[in-house]
Amino acid sequence: MSNRARSMNRVLRTAGLAGAALLAACGPGEPSASSADAPTTLAERCALNDAGIDLPEGFCAVLVADGITGARHLDVAANGDVFVARRNTTTGPDRTPVPGGVTVLRDTDDDGRADVREAWGENGGNEVLLADGYVYFAPDDAVLRYPMEDGAMRPTGAPDTLVSGLPDARNHAAKSLALGSDGALYVNIGSPSNACMTEARTAGSPGMDPCPELGTRAGIWRFAADRTGRTQADGERFATGLRNVVALRMHAEEDVLYGVVHGRDQLHSMWPDVFTVEENTEMPSEEFVRITEGSDFGWPYCFHDPRTERKLLAPEYGGDGEEVGRCAEKDMPLVAFPAHWAPNDLEFYLADQFPERYRGGAFIAFHGSWNRAPNPQEGFQVAFVPVSGAGFGPAWETFADGFRNEQNPADHSRPVGVAVGPDGSLYVSDSVQGRVWRIMYAGL
Repeated sequence: MSNRARSMNRVLRTAGLAGAALLAACGPGEPSASSADAPTTLAERCALNDAGIDLPEGFCAVLVADGITGARHLDVAANGDVFVARRNTTTGPDRTPVPGGVTVLRDTDDDGRADVREAWGENGGNEVLLADGYVYFAPDDAVLRYPMEDGAMRPTGAPDTLVSGLPDARNHAAKSLALGSDGALYVNIGSPSNACMTEARTAGSPGMDPCPELGTRAGIWRFAADRTGRTQADGERFATGLRNVVALRMHAEEDVLYGVVHGRDQLHSMWPDVFTVEENTEMPSEEFVRITEGSDFGWPYCFHDPRTERKLLAPEYGGDGEEVGRCAEKDMPLVAFPAHWAPNDLEFYLADQFPERYRGGAFIAFHGSWNRAPNPQEGFQVAFVPVSGAGFGPAWETFADGFRNEQNPADHSRPVGVAVGPDGSLYVSDSVQGRVWRIMYAGL
């Protein structure tokens, strides 16, 4: 047990489980094997702080559920039910298909574990959103809307298809959604490539200029959320130059769209004469951005250099690691996160359970890197960006860590979704073990 966990145990026990009344009122959980003397209330489980992740002083976490195959984004209903999107996946040595859909978790005895599960849906996807009596769900090529009554765990009928035929070839097929107060539906459509290179894709290959992908991908598209039977051609490109914004969220108070962008890869392997291995490890930034109509963040022609806080011309388009060129006019990030961390979800904390300094800030789930080698892989965490003056950043901090189990790699977790529950708890999902955690503030 970490020093942080021991401190949490000491605080809760010496204070007689301070904050237990608050915690006992909280929701969702999931069953697991337990002995007769195991903790039976949410407050007791929170006091143990044995969920396996590291948190700031005063916080604790409980494991709501595990084994949700293909878990992706999540949302929490007003009654505390947790809706988890599941992608299509495979299992076993023969790669048996496991269809995705939506899993709904319910805690009926207030012990913090989900003792009831319902799974439904005909196809897998990345996004699930609850709004106005509907569940919005995003397979890779469409946006569906299921009718859902308050307190129900299954939809009351077949889904409407709001948009179909969205591009999903090759990489970055997952769709993320956001809803505006004006009835607009915003959809991330990621680029299928690294830097819009020609088909050769060998070291030194130039990029296509202009990049044909920008017509249908690498941006945010806007549709009417109340109309069915649409295709991409019926929408409008709201913003462009965004390689892949899996972490997409509408700020409910500002009614402004924000996202965190997956930056490009392979600066050294494709351009070894321009970028060193160390530079490849640290560039480009993963960008936390404010997205307004007409925004252009520069991909594939530009990338953000955290060393100089500039956007540089990509080598595929004549850049030498220093030249800015046409990138001077591109939109800039609010926060520059380390390279290759893979931001996969974003949530604003507009509740009041957490201390004042967290209110209004942003939580970002990072899936973690795969291509910082030979340097250590990093970024398996939930980060927090506090409000600064009238906006966000540039400062940020690690909020939840310890998902990567160095002693037992088979037990690794990778954060993929974040959502705030009705009581102000923060929920985090994991794409590897299919876990869902609930993070609470217990007080000091």
